[in-house]
Amino acid sequence: MSAKTTHFKVGNGDMTLMVLESGRCLLIDCKIGVAADDPNDDAPDVGAQLRDRLTRDASGRLFVDAFLLTHPDQDHCAGLRRHFHLGPPASWVKADDKIVIREMWSSPIVFRRADRKNAKGGHTLCEDAQAWRDEARRRVRLFRAQRWLADGDRIQILGEDVDGKTGDLLPILVSAGSVFSTICGVTDATFSGLLMAPMLADDDAEAEVLSKNNSSVIVRLTLAAGGNPTAGRFLFGGDAEVAIWERVRDRYTDQELTYDVLMAPHHCSWHSLSWDSWSEKREKAVVSERARSALAQAASGAIIVSSSNAILDDNRDPPCIRAKREYEAILKPVSGPFRCVADEPGDDPLEISISYFGVKPSRLLAGVAGGLATGVGSEALAHG
Repeated sequence: MSAKTTHFKVGNGDMTLMVLESGRCLLIDCKIGVAADDPNDDAPDVGAQLRDRLTRDASGRLFVDAFLLTHPDQDHCAGLRRHFHLGPPASWVKADDKIVIREMWSSPIVFRRADRKNAKGGHTLCEDAQAWRDEARRRVRLFRAQRWLADGDRIQILGEDVDGKTGDLLPILVSAGSVFSTICGVTDATFSGLLMAPMLADDDAEAEVLSKNNSSVIVRLTLAAGGNPTAGRFLFGGDAEVAIWERVRDRYTDQELTYDVLMAPHHCSWHSLSWDSWSEKREKAVVSERARSALAQAASGAIIVSSSNAILDDNRDPPCIRAKREYEAILKPVSGPFRCVADEPGDDPLEISISYFGVKPSRLLAGVAGGLATGVGSEALAHG
């Protein structure tokens, strides 16, 4: 069995389903807007597309083995309350038929920094993000009370919190810089994750910078397939912006940053690559070489995916045409494709299969996106 990833067409947002070779499934972020649930709207029904790809447990409940939230903005968690069961597994209601999250992967310090940023701007977390945090807290309280968790109550904490707040959670804590391969309480040899961020700040000034730069979970997930333990290396970075990528570059080696698939951060935003404003400076905007280097460790045949609206030559950011050009320049020496999910035909998501030989994106049909790339995906893009 090969592994597979599905990148849903959600505009400027993120929603990726990873199916491991073991059969376990991991959802990374979610954006199921009200329009997507409206049969009279033209938006792709990504909720139905997700449900079609999931299986049911012995109790007849759809489930994901794990759900990773990289960043608590609306475009990463929209639809959580409508589509996912929150609360003890025993309270699941058949008539609602919501998806069970067997294990949450959540970062309290990312939420803490989002609160700090929102407070500066007079904003608050969206209701779905608040619901996620409430459910994460329920699961942590349960672990503290009984020191073990079962499916539907499980949680992995990604990154230490401030002031030792996660010091008593070591069995369910993944520290920045560590490698993990557990999902639903068991080791799964068909994947491993290197957690790169969030990192703890050295002082208040650094914490302020990280908050302003959309602190997010940054993780490289390596999928095994066909006996190849590193068949596909996927780098996810949520909405992390330039200051965070500069710190990632300082801390991690080229080998640790190497990827076969990169999800372009913040929906192909220029702010992940530069301190300058694209709309104000246009071509005079300067690239941060450290941030670019962190995002430039592409393996042979690597793919960069933009989960965004269509990328046009205008002042918008995200997505940003200048960022797309920078990513295309990164890919040129390794002969890899840049794919924007919005360019996929019809309502179809972008799918990437992972086999012993590497990663292979679904074919982009002739005539789509101006007739570009009629043969992409015809062969596995092996890394080396």
